[in-house]
Amino acid sequence: MAETTTQTTKEIILKVEGLKKYFPIRRGLFQSHVGDVKAVDGVSFDVYKGETLGLVGESGCGKTTTGRTIIRIYEPTEGHVLFEGQDLANLKGSEMREMRRSLQMIFQDPYASLNPRMSVLSIVGEPLEVFHVATKEERRKRVAELLELVGLNPDFMSRYPHEFSGGQRQRIGLARALALNPALIICDEPISALDVSIQAQVVNLLEELQTKLGLTYVFIAHDLSMVRHISNRIAVMYLGKIVELTDRDTLYANPLHPYTQALLSAVPVPDPLIEETRKRILLEGDLPSPAHPPKGCNFNTRCPKVIDTCYEVEPPFVEVGAGHYCACHLVPAKG
Repeated sequence: MAETTTQTTKEIILKVEGLKKYFPIRRGLFQSHVGDVKAVDGVSFDVYKGETLGLVGESGCGKTTTGRTIIRIYEPTEGHVLFEGQDLANLKGSEMREMRRSLQMIFQDPYASLNPRMSVLSIVGEPLEVFHVATKEERRKRVAELLELVGLNPDFMSRYPHEFSGGQRQRIGLARALALNPALIICDEPISALDVSIQAQVVNLLEELQTKLGLTYVFIAHDLSMVRHISNRIAVMYLGKIVELTDRDTLYANPLHPYTQALLSAVPVPDPLIEETRKRILLEGDLPSPAHPPKGCNFNTRCPKVIDTCYEVEPPFVEVGAGHYCACHLVPAKG
């Protein structure tokens, strides 16, 4: 299990400031702009070198869009993404292309993220070919090394994706992400499409590779028990905003935001006596549309502790304890 303080140097490798990603809503014959879907709405956080930052929340909260906007699969609407001091939001063409050598992504669906017409050799070796960093023979040797690194037989490189199980396909995707020795990998729910029996294997592999290669992860997931296992710090998202951010142990021992409390109350406890007696927090209503978020606090339509201020004023995302940040009117800022 990852230790809470592996980031001993506290060197910031990724700094996200006020990141927004709005998708325009267009209607009518002339496709007039009538509004926006605010998928990511002013997200800010730091990622320390060598750590795993977990990004959690229910479906539709903006986790995946945040990851894809950081890596510029989606163009940011506003904000800054500083990777090793360089603002990715301002990089153009060849500059961003070169930066992709250090930034990679593992996708959620191992069935859709691999080209069925390409062999494993072509899939894993494609980044090496695109960046002209190896000859044909060197690429073959490197692919063999990468397959071995992720626990696959190098003899498999002539096979095609349909010949592998889901877990094996995800390992192939991981091998492809590692081809250019990246410093940061965005893991977009890399285990949610896998059988439960395979999920732990993939997570353990990610941890082993992090230790061996000095990798940094942003781990996007909705499985809170798995996030607790792999993450050093955890950010909780709700409707395009981060509502709480702190280290793993503090979050699970002392969640402060009502939404975080509700999420954690739904995590099963492997003890029948505790499971029968503990209090569940049931949220009423549905997640509001990101095209029409509520005025004030985004959570005010479902919060069991809502007060009048929540309907008028958006709570600031402030430090409420040592390294513990929260956006709630009921939680006082650090004095």
